[in-house]
Amino acid sequence: MVSFGRKLWQKGRELLPAEGFHFGRPLVLLQSDDWGRAGLRDQEGLEQLRSSGLTLGERPYDFYTLETAEDLAALNATLAGHRDSGGNHPALEMNFLLFNLDFDQVAAGGFREIHVLALSDGLPKGWRRPGLIEGYRAGIAEAVFHPAVHGTTHFCRAAVERHLSVDGERAARMRTLWQAGTPYIHWRMPWIGYEYWDAEKPENERFLPAEVQRELIGAAVGEFARMFSRLSRSACAPGYRANEDTHRAWGQHGIRVAQNGPGDNLPPHFDRHGVLQLSRNVEFEPATDEAFSVEACVRQAEACFERGLPAIVSVHSINFHSTVRDFRSRTLAGLDEFLSALEAKHADLLYLHGENLWEVIGKGSYRGQGGLNEVKVISKTFSRALWSRQ
Repeated sequence: MVSFGRKLWQKGRELLPAEGFHFGRPLVLLQSDDWGRAGLRDQEGLEQLRSSGLTLGERPYDFYTLETAEDLAALNATLAGHRDSGGNHPALEMNFLLFNLDFDQVAAGGFREIHVLALSDGLPKGWRRPGLIEGYRAGIAEAVFHPAVHGTTHFCRAAVERHLSVDGERAARMRTLWQAGTPYIHWRMPWIGYEYWDAEKPENERFLPAEVQRELIGAAVGEFARMFSRLSRSACAPGYRANEDTHRAWGQHGIRVAQNGPGDNLPPHFDRHGVLQLSRNVEFEPATDEAFSVEACVRQAEACFERGLPAIVSVHSINFHSTVRDFRSRTLAGLDEFLSALEAKHADLLYLHGENLWEVIGKGSYRGQGGLNEVKVISKTFSRALWSRQ
């Protein structure tokens, strides 16, 4: 009955008119997930996992590690080399995971329950990233990085602990990875789910209960404030798995902007909790997309501008990693080319982040590094069902 009611509500929402926002000049937002999340523990971890019998290298995410201070400096320099018509640098909206697995405590507990370590308190034993936190803060101070909340952990803790409680192949896989300082490789173990979403539950039970989500979001928002000495106004759910309960909890914790994954391409609009919903519409993922090309991304951005929509670019943190496999060089060269192409074609181009766009919709302007930037905002009614057909 609950499932039927939820589906009926969802169907009704698809048909109801909503107020979408369009803009009178080309706007570009850069959104990026997974910052601060430890993965493969560099070459040492790679060799340890290979010696345990795990074959790595089938997919790019086998080589997801963790950004370095050098990666951040190179990204900082690329973004600082660009300015829009208002004198603003591109600001990469970096969505942070605020905790990593504490492998020592997990091992001490017999690999039966999850223990985490706050990013602001450092990295798990065996991980070395000198200058990393300072690198984040330097980019933020120079307005080329803009931090936002991704979550506490990327995986669903309830799902992981359920599998740990059973001595089987899945628990053994996790212990092998954790002994090598690697929390998980998601494509090899999709049953770990995402923070608010338990992959193997019945369809109408996969999202965690509202009170559990609210507690997790509160922990992430609190740790974010501790690390960055400011509140986050923007968030993106791990795996893009968010529901009505997620949005309500975000609104209750001061989040004003929700970042959604590619697919819907809906115009920016407010939900009933007052949270501005944004859909990514340009996929800039050279590390993971075999068909990637800068030209295709430019065409996607131009298609957005023609409809009065902001070009909201998705570029995950793996694209800037370099320690095990150099994804960074190709990404930065492509990003420089992409931004240069847009700047050359649009004399009135503006770079902004989600909080800026929220301000634009409310005021018709936002204040950036170069001063006040005015943007014409056009409100149009749409329905999800009709928009999808178009």
